[in-house]
Amino acid sequence: MVIAETAPVTLDLRQDVALLTSALIDMDSVSGNEGALADAVESALRRLPGLNLVRDGDSIIARTDLGRAERVILAGHLDTVPLPVTPGSLGTVPSSWPSGVPGEGVLYGRGATDMKGGVAVQLALAASMFDGGAEPTKDVTFVFYDHEEVEAVKSGLGRLVRNHGDLLRGDFAILLEPTDGNVEGGCNGTMRFEATTTGEAAHSARAWMGRNAIHAAAPILERLAGYRPQTINVDGLEYRESLNAVKIHGGTAGNVIPDRCVVEINYRFAPDKTPDQAEAHVQELLQGFDVVRTDSAAGARPGLHHPAAASFVAAVGAEPKPKYGWTDVARFSELGIPAVNFGPGDALLAHKDNEHVEAEAVRACLRALQTWLS
Repeated sequence: MVIAETAPVTLDLRQDVALLTSALIDMDSVSGNEGALADAVESALRRLPGLNLVRDGDSIIARTDLGRAERVILAGHLDTVPLPVTPGSLGTVPSSWPSGVPGEGVLYGRGATDMKGGVAVQLALAASMFDGGAEPTKDVTFVFYDHEEVEAVKSGLGRLVRNHGDLLRGDFAILLEPTDGNVEGGCNGTMRFEATTTGEAAHSARAWMGRNAIHAAAPILERLAGYRPQTINVDGLEYRESLNAVKIHGGTAGNVIPDRCVVEINYRFAPDKTPDQAEAHVQELLQGFDVVRTDSAAGARPGLHHPAAASFVAAVGAEPKPKYGWTDVARFSELGIPAVNFGPGDALLAHKDNEHVEAEAVRACLRALQTWLS
């Protein structure tokens, strides 16, 4: 039996950006399966004059070279979390328009907010630069990368930093994560811990012969439940922290007193702290227990004092807000590049089965960036 090869997808970057978003959603790009979408993006960008492209795995860097005094970076990830598994639920491929008219109203589909709407804006913006209109007042580096929705070690952006860091230099970066069209400066850091208690196994019929490790974890949970998270002002933005037990496991059988229990903890900390300072804060709270850091990612200060950031905020015309979750603006911050989050869609809808974005929100995001760059 001969299996027919799937024809490569050709993306029309000059169509309505909401329809372009729909076309991107229709391409499955769950983390680890970004290849076909990366191929389509690369092919579409290579048809544009004036862009220098580098591909690394399923990540792409496309740069203008207009000799401008400033360079800005517009970045977005190609991957999504897995598709919903509920039969008949919204958010599955293909995308859907409940209005019945493509391009009107609300667009449903995996990645509609996180973040194929933002990627569509990047692509449409790149195409519009070479359509005979006014050239951008700044040089632009477009970054499209894989493996954002999985563990940090697989990050395509991290790989680009390692392999092509010289191509990621810039004065200001915008990550087109969903922000409902608001500018969200910086981001909280995130850190995970395992707090372990030990006991002595015994038959549950003779529990007094052992020591219950799960019971020994109760004070850990009490301290976390009684913890009052701080709200910390960093460069004029109020970052709310959180510290929570997110998983607990222990025990071997229903008739055995458990001799080990592990409480997994997540700390979202304001960008005024380094990861080491954040860990010291948790270790102090849980003093007396065996607490080990298992993962961490630094936060990012807002950087809104930078002239390019200030001009962008002024162009958008809304008061900037803090980003409570962690995003890749932190990677740009580590490179010394001030960065903000700005994209279409409500972040609270990301990863939900009814993930959706308003068509006009995607168009408004594109218009805002076009106005600022021209």
